[in-house]
Amino acid sequence: MSEVDFFKQLKVKIHKSIMSVYDLTDQFPKSELYGTVSQLKRAIVSIMLNFVEGFGRRRPKVKLNFFEISYGSARECKYLIFLACERKWITKNQYDGLFGLLDEISAMLWSMITGLEKQIKE
Repeated sequence: MSEVDFFKQLKVKIHKSIMSVYDLTDQFPKSELYGTVSQLKRAIVSIMLNFVEGFGRRRPKVKLNFFEISYGSARECKYLIFLACERKWITKNQYDGLFGLLDEISAMLWSMITGLEKQIKE
């Protein structure tokens, strides 16, 4: 798979996760609007924003920094949806679907990170 195809595939997955989070947070308690809902929305969008900004950078070390931030945001989202499931704000099926998607996104980002680290060492 070419780098551009990989980028497009990952971008589609990230966008799907953003749409899912925006839909799911509609069912969170109103008391969480300025807490968990706000944080989860910022974190899920951060995955995309840092990914596309990193992809647009030329220098491998700069790209790596943005991809690592994107990966960290994905990890943050995984915890927040776990919390939402534990609090019964989302169903187990909703949790499983989004968590699985975030696992795929995380693995793809990790692949890009490790590839860049090898490139930088060479």
